[in-house]
Amino acid sequence: MPAKKVSFQDVRDEVIRRIQDRVWPQGTLLPTEFELAEEFGCARATVNRAMRELADRGIVDRKRKSGTRVNTAPVKQAKFEIAVVRHLVEEKNAQYRYSLLQLEQIPAPAWLSSRIDLPNDAQALHIKCMHYADNRPFQFEERWINIAAVPDVLHQDFNETGPNEWLLSEVPFSNAEIGFSAIATDATLTEFLATQPATPVIQMERTTWFQNQPVTFVRMTFHPGYRMSTSY
Repeated sequence: MPAKKVSFQDVRDEVIRRIQDRVWPQGTLLPTEFELAEEFGCARATVNRAMRELADRGIVDRKRKSGTRVNTAPVKQAKFEIAVVRHLVEEKNAQYRYSLLQLEQIPAPAWLSSRIDLPNDAQALHIKCMHYADNRPFQFEERWINIAAVPDVLHQDFNETGPNEWLLSEVPFSNAEIGFSAIATDATLTEFLATQPATPVIQMERTTWFQNQPVTFVRMTFHPGYRMSTSY
């Protein structure tokens, strides 16, 4: 059987891992693209693409003739923390409460398989739950978890601990994609967020991957008036 072809994502994720594990601390001069290509058994262009993405993220600093180094200074980019919902509520000095609404193992819907590149026979855990602050609706969460990426999820009891908190504490991820939308509440959101029909609210969609394998896709819809901020 031929060996798996090394992709630029493979190279990128391994470089990130070495930086996070301090194999290559801040300020380290990385091996050349030629040396990395030889180590990973891939084309130099594959390494170049990985390094360009890492430079765009501010993780490394590439300079012609002087090489590529792990960045030592923070890059001025707006960043959103992937936070535990309970912590967001408690930071507002409110009492947190969680409620599981629905949990089912299903074949991954076609739209989900297409969106996050799952195989046609993929199985997903579909979860709906609510998060409350002082017994007032704070966030409605609808999530799909790729069971092949997280087989232990089938043994987890989500009646007490929500999937958001469990995944962040138990399952690593190498990269994430986050999107924000302003939407109007439909019948389900109107009921669970205790709003008037068609109330404008913020909805966040997030996908996380680990070593090129999708882990989870989630939609998180916040109560009316929720304010999201970041800094750089």
